[in-house]
Amino acid sequence: MGTTSTAAAGSYHHGNLRSALLERAEQTLELDGVEGLSLRQLARDLGVSHGAPGRHFRDKQALLDELAYDGFVAMNARLEVAAHAVGTLRERLDAVARAYVAFAVEHRTLLSVMYTTKHAPDASERLRLISHASMDTTTGLLRQGQAEGVLSAGDPERLALVAFAAVHGVATLASNALLDGVPVEAATSATVAVLWAGMTAPPATT
Repeated sequence: MGTTSTAAAGSYHHGNLRSALLERAEQTLELDGVEGLSLRQLARDLGVSHGAPGRHFRDKQALLDELAYDGFVAMNARLEVAAHAVGTLRERLDAVARAYVAFAVEHRTLLSVMYTTKHAPDASERLRLISHASMDTTTGLLRQGQAEGVLSAGDPERLALVAFAAVHGVATLASNALLDGVPVEAATSATVAVLWAGMTAPPATT
């Protein structure tokens, strides 16, 4: 994205510079990584004064924090849509997994920033709360399955964590082109199939 025109830059003074900074910052993240991101460069890209971004973000870390928060909002929205789509519980779990992997592939660097920022010692409570929403969505689906007798008994939060670990593994491999030619959706569906088989298996008898 090149430098904006004078007219476009002037419009930022009417309240949308913050959103423009976040949009451009995410683009920069995916192209150049965290190291390539700076408030000064964003100002140049958007054609505003060097001090203008400081009115919205005190420093680069504050910008990254907001990117992380917005990233979780966007990701959680996708997972919520998938979780409440028409279909069986099995189909909706598969849809949630595919939505997560798709987001991870599309926003590889942003996702890394989201989790790194979330786990930072000084992470805000606001960020911690929004970051848990996706796990709550999965846990809710598993609780529903247990209540309906579709899934075996067990701690739904622990099961959701295991499911997340497996699907996140696929997302990581896909984001780094390490699936050895296996289509992303096929790898995701196979992973959910294994998880589903484990969660629906009857307890072992002795």
